[in-house]
Amino acid sequence: MKRIVFSVLCICLFLSCSSQKDIATAKITPAPTPLTIQKAGYWQQHVDYKMEIDMDVNTYQYKGKQQLVYTNNSPDVLHRVYYHLYFNAFQPGSEMDVHSRNIEDPDSRVGDRISKLKPNEVGYIKVKSLKQNGAKVKYETVGTVLEVDLVKPIQPGEKITFDMVFDAQVPTQIRRSGRDNEEDVALSMVQWYPKLAEYDFEGWHADPYIAREFHGVWGNYDVKLTINSNYVVGGTGYLQGEPKIKGNKKTLHFKAPNVHDFAWAADPDYIHDTMQVPDGPKLHFYYKNTLSSEQKENWKKLQPKTVELMQYFSKHIGKYPYEQYSVIQGGDGGMEYAMSTLITGKRSYGSLVGVTAHELAHTWFQFLLATNEAKHEWMDEGFATYISNYAMDYIFNQGKKNPLDNAYKSYIRLAKSGLEQPLTTHADRYQFNSVYSTLAYSKGAVFLAQLGYVIGEENLKKTIKKYFNDFAFKHPKPLDIIRTAEKVSGLELDWYLIDFAQTTNTIDYKVKTIKGNTVTLERLGLMPMPIDLTVTYTDGSSEGFYVPLQMMRGEKPTTATIIKDWAWAYPTYTFNTNKAIKSVQIDPKEIMADINKNNNTL
Repeated sequence: MKRIVFSVLCICLFLSCSSQKDIATAKITPAPTPLTIQKAGYWQQHVDYKMEIDMDVNTYQYKGKQQLVYTNNSPDVLHRVYYHLYFNAFQPGSEMDVHSRNIEDPDSRVGDRISKLKPNEVGYIKVKSLKQNGAKVKYETVGTVLEVDLVKPIQPGEKITFDMVFDAQVPTQIRRSGRDNEEDVALSMVQWYPKLAEYDFEGWHADPYIAREFHGVWGNYDVKLTINSNYVVGGTGYLQGEPKIKGNKKTLHFKAPNVHDFAWAADPDYIHDTMQVPDGPKLHFYYKNTLSSEQKENWKKLQPKTVELMQYFSKHIGKYPYEQYSVIQGGDGGMEYAMSTLITGKRSYGSLVGVTAHELAHTWFQFLLATNEAKHEWMDEGFATYISNYAMDYIFNQGKKNPLDNAYKSYIRLAKSGLEQPLTTHADRYQFNSVYSTLAYSKGAVFLAQLGYVIGEENLKKTIKKYFNDFAFKHPKPLDIIRTAEKVSGLELDWYLIDFAQTTNTIDYKVKTIKGNTVTLERLGLMPMPIDLTVTYTDGSSEGFYVPLQMMRGEKPTTATIIKDWAWAYPTYTFNTNKAIKSVQIDPKEIMADINKNNNTL
């Protein structure tokens, strides 16, 4: 993931190291089968991978054999399929390279670095052969996408087998994946294999890899990795038995049921620590022995805090469904993967916990719910930001009035700048990287926090849990979170999704006048909202009032005095109190994303 802009139901095991004494057998709770999913009126594709990988750590090149069994659970006949070849982005002249050199505010980790890569530093995946059920197929590599014309169309309900042979080279570490990153981690292997693109009711999602993130097909992975014996390896999946040693290399066999990605990292100098979460998974920590003593101590202190984070997320979203989770030093910042995260490790203690909190939160809001990050990046980044900020506030006992205060400020600055784009914008097609970051992380977090203002905090808590329980493994869309909130609250909320996520309409309410015991409010922004307000009387007492939004067709639970509805089309709203008024304040808790708080009080 991503650049951090502020400080399932399966059981899958992550484990691998030079010592195998921690290997355990885990029970697997399977994900919903295609049949049960279809009976519920929903279908999704399924893919099973078998891969044999032989890595040369001296040249950073590897050879791969892949057998892929694809199940077409859709009602459609498929004439083509597509694979992602992500490593091809790290070549001079690629879309990622050109885009980075043309956008006004390029990611500093990318800049013009790709354009300067030498042949032995580029990344690539070269498909040598591909067969469909034993018959050769025609295919063409188009940047980071492999376009495949099928020998025979895939019929609804049909399973077919693809056999592929490929060669690949690990690029110099630039974004997420690569070799010898700035902290000298040898191999950060993510998005490293030919990965079948997702097909759903919206069609194919064969997006080129330009800058952002990913979308994948649920399935099972069976991976045999051959690498030098002195390398400590961590990643996705169950390690199957003892490594097989041949010469100076070992072969590690992993199985990972019901996941939509497979990631790993390797280095000969990894320290491997573990810590058990009570009534939860075993945590694994991989970090370089070459870190300073202070940095190593930070990694030690991180471990019990990760236990607390795991417990917090399991309580407030849903029980963590795996037996293990791993925090691995690697990559170029922080990015979540199946059962693990790669993060840079030379951090202060607070930063180390903060990035772990955010990436761990993605286990729920990205890996298990698995929204399409190219189309709905704010549901992934924003929701993870929301829950991880509250988790950090809790585990460090910070007692903040609003743990998302910085997210609100960031969004409001952008909304007033004239540069905002709707949250419906494709993640690759924002005019500025900074606009993407603010909207995905900050506005996405505000979307969820402000939903609590609209429906009530307790209803929001119930909504988050129901959303997770109902849509884990199902690639939910924006409408799914809103419909969940409607079912929990009994309110009509389509207006909230439309205005806050599909337009750049802003919220601006004003206390227009106070005359004796009469208050007049005014709506200046286009976006409607219900209104919480506090009236302070001349005798020193105060009273809370709640103005329902008529189009909600109901009210949230509140202890405030409920007065008549406000219909959106009326720009002003007047009500009377029983006593003379000294002052009125709209939204005293400041949970509404009003872009001008100066006119909220009179």
